[in-house]
Amino acid sequence: MPRTQRNDNFIDKSFTVMADMILKMLPATKKEKEAFAYYRDGMSAQADGEYAEALDNYEVALELEEDPYDRSYILYNIGLIHASNGDHEKALDYYHQALELNPRLPQALNNIAVIFHYQGEQAKEAGNDEEAEALFDQAAEYWKRAIRQAPNNYIEAQNWLKTSGRSQVDIFF
Repeated sequence: MPRTQRNDNFIDKSFTVMADMILKMLPATKKEKEAFAYYRDGMSAQADGEYAEALDNYEVALELEEDPYDRSYILYNIGLIHASNGDHEKALDYYHQALELNPRLPQALNNIAVIFHYQGEQAKEAGNDEEAEALFDQAAEYWKRAIRQAPNNYIEAQNWLKTSGRSQVDIFF
């Protein structure tokens, strides 16, 4: 039984009914509609913490989906799951794939920066100051790109850029 038919709460059921109605009305092919259904089920499973189920749905959605913009969001969500599971290398790979298809995904840029910053903190704790600084510089570059696309977001990153000396001018606010 598809996940969307198992929703127990009113809001999830309402969303599912509305999404199904919109999907039926949209001028999309059967394949596009099916890809969206798997994507929607993947998002639902991901929201419930059912990552294996979400990945299965996203993989099917990727096989069916042809639109690069829509594929970028599927890849981004796969990256989120791998990041949540601590597999940062896989997450980075999926975020980069998403950005190749859709360079205007500031959330992917932000998440890449977060991973590099985390890795920098780990390197610093291990006493690898040179490696840490290189990772912090990478984080800074990705955060600058994300902030250029979404200037009102990522306030903590903007503050970190200023306090770490990686932003010479207050151009983000």
